[in-house]
Amino acid sequence: MSARELVVLGTASQAPTRTRNHNGYLLRWDGDSVLFDPGEGTQRQVVHAGVSVTRVKRICITHAHNDHCLGLPGVLARMALEGVQHRVPIHAPRAAREHLRALVAVADAAVDAEVVTCDPPEGAAEEIAVVGGARLSARYLDHRVPALGYRLDEPPGRHFVPELLAAAGISGPDVRVLAEGGELRGVRAEDVSERRRGQSFAFVMDTRMSAAVADLARGADMLVCESTFLDRDADLADRYAHMTARQAATAAVDAGVRRLVLTHFSQRYPDPGEFVAEATLAVADAGGGTEVVVAADLDVVEVPPRR
Repeated sequence: MSARELVVLGTASQAPTRTRNHNGYLLRWDGDSVLFDPGEGTQRQVVHAGVSVTRVKRICITHAHNDHCLGLPGVLARMALEGVQHRVPIHAPRAAREHLRALVAVADAAVDAEVVTCDPPEGAAEEIAVVGGARLSARYLDHRVPALGYRLDEPPGRHFVPELLAAAGISGPDVRVLAEGGELRGVRAEDVSERRRGQSFAFVMDTRMSAAVADLARGADMLVCESTFLDRDADLADRYAHMTARQAATAAVDAGVRRLVLTHFSQRYPDPGEFVAEATLAVADAGGGTEVVVAADLDVVEVPPRR
């Protein structure tokens, strides 16, 4: 099992289908897990996926539309059933506060769950938490109601180079001593290591294409992005403040995204192959460099390894 991976619990948009549940995305990030947008039926999807909610340290909800949050009471009930003792913050935009508080009250679960809202400045991101040493931030998107996109950024670090360690005569337990102390027997950690870029994960749901999408996606190792419509229905996408598969793929390439996970599909499209074809062509037209995954319920998608 990868230490950093996405468990897809649901991929439908407004209406579920026979093969697609409402939204739900569990991000495993080292020893912690973050649950994004638990739509109706998420508790059952957790069971189908064979995952536990005991390691979910926080829940991130993009907005108050029910296909993104109506599963919250069931998830909290599941947490209580599995004996979760830690506090569970529920992050959301300020406008969603009362709606989510009502859902928490309906759950009436013995879990220390608290709705924690944020209201980022216009055109900017707000840091809201730390997950496994990575910074979790949020910024507003362009939807019919206030909606947030989320991004997780791991700080840069250093990677020891085996050949340099061997040349310096450092091995075994001494490597850890050097890492913790920064210097050992005249050898500095920076002399036997290389700078390592931190990993980034971005989560973009209901929105029109906007500068916020580009900023959230910039340089991300993995971008989970809505693609409610196909390009032939671009007028509907704009009317209802959503994106097409072509728009999502083009934005991902322009932002330098390594792996794009498309989801949140309208029930009007029974064939996922249409999304594969449209997004793959859009990536090629935009210059390539981004891998496209068209998500299905219960998929497990690894965050690409560090470069």
